[in-house]
Amino acid sequence: MKWLKWLLIGVAAALLLFAAVGLALPSQFRVERSVAIAAPAGKVYPLIAAPAEWKRWSAWNLRDPKMRIEYGGPASGAGASWSWRSETEGNGTMEFTEAVPDTRLAYRLSFPDFGMQSTGELRIEPHGGGVRVSWSNEGEMGANPVNRWFGLFMDRLVGPDFEAGLSNLKRLAEAS
Repeated sequence: MKWLKWLLIGVAAALLLFAAVGLALPSQFRVERSVAIAAPAGKVYPLIAAPAEWKRWSAWNLRDPKMRIEYGGPASGAGASWSWRSETEGNGTMEFTEAVPDTRLAYRLSFPDFGMQSTGELRIEPHGGGVRVSWSNEGEMGANPVNRWFGLFMDRLVGPDFEAGLSNLKRLAEAS
C-alpha cells in the first residue's frame, strides 16, 4: 500500500509540474510559410480571395472531399465567409476581413469545438517574373496550460498543411 501512496504523489507532482511549465509557456503562436509562384498576382489572387476556390488547393479540403461547406457574404473579398463540418478535419468558420486585390487577404478563423480563434493573412508580393505568396496565421492560446502546450507545437502541426496548400496553389496558378 505504501507504493500506491508514492505512486499517487508522483502522479500529482508530475501533473503539477506539467501545469506549472504550461503556464510559463508563451500564450501566442504564429505559423508562416511562403512559396514562389511563376504567375502574375492577377492569376493567384482570385484563387485565394474566393472561399469556393480554397477547396481546389487547401490541404484540409483535399483530405476530406466529403467536407460539408456553406458559403456566406459576397463570393470573394472582404466579407466573404465559409463554414465547414468534417469528421476528419474538424468544424470551423473563416471570414475574410480585409482584401486588397492582387496584394493581400486577411481572415479570421474560428474552431468552436476547441474554443479557438486566430487571424491570418495571405500576402502576394512581386518576386522575379512572378510572385511570392506568404501565408500566416497567429492566435492567442489563453491561460489554459494544456492549450499553451498545444500552441508550442502549432508550427509543426499546421506548417506542413500550409506547405501542401501553397504547393497546390502554385500548381493551379502556374497551369495554363
